[in-house]
Amino acid sequence: MYVPTQHTVADRKKLAAVMQEHSFATVVTVDGGSPFASHVPILFVPDRGAHGVLTGHFARANPQWRHFASGQEVLVIFQGPHAYVSPNWYQTGPAVPTWNYVAVHAYGTPRLLESEQEVDVLLKATIEKYEAGQPNPWRGDLPEDFKAKMIRGIVGFEIAVTRLEGKFKLSQNRPAEDITGVMGVLSRSERQEERELAALMDEANKPHN
Repeated sequence: MYVPTQHTVADRKKLAAVMQEHSFATVVTVDGGSPFASHVPILFVPDRGAHGVLTGHFARANPQWRHFASGQEVLVIFQGPHAYVSPNWYQTGPAVPTWNYVAVHAYGTPRLLESEQEVDVLLKATIEKYEAGQPNPWRGDLPEDFKAKMIRGIVGFEIAVTRLEGKFKLSQNRPAEDITGVMGVLSRSERQEERELAALMDEANKPHN
């Protein structure tokens, strides 16, 4: 990923926050020289391994899990909040439209989960994460034969993260009055994502002693 110095974020806690909050990610592999991507929920476990571990699953009918057999590095892309930025929001000029955004790229070595028990643990963790905000969380109670059939229809995996790249493009190249203008518009947006981006802009552009 192209990451200018002013947009680089290496703080592990900030990167982990993006991966955990925006966990519907894109898994990219290479098969015979051709890229292949799937969009799946990914759990980030920060306290495992040197840089953390990503876990998830594919439908067994999805051929991507077979790409893991090569042992090639895998890329997982997490897209954080993003928004169009109009020159009308600036106080200075000339200027052109742009896009502010947050993205984290995680690279790592994949491993398929071989046992049904490992897959079951993964599924329980996934259900727990995404049901947590529900008024009456579903606990995953299923007839054993139905559950076994569902597990046979998926392939679980984990990816030991070897490196992380974080890009927070948040108007760092603009004068303070332009940053204030952009933040003002985004913070009043009806879209939660744009309000979240405004908060990240505020944090990124504060003077740090």
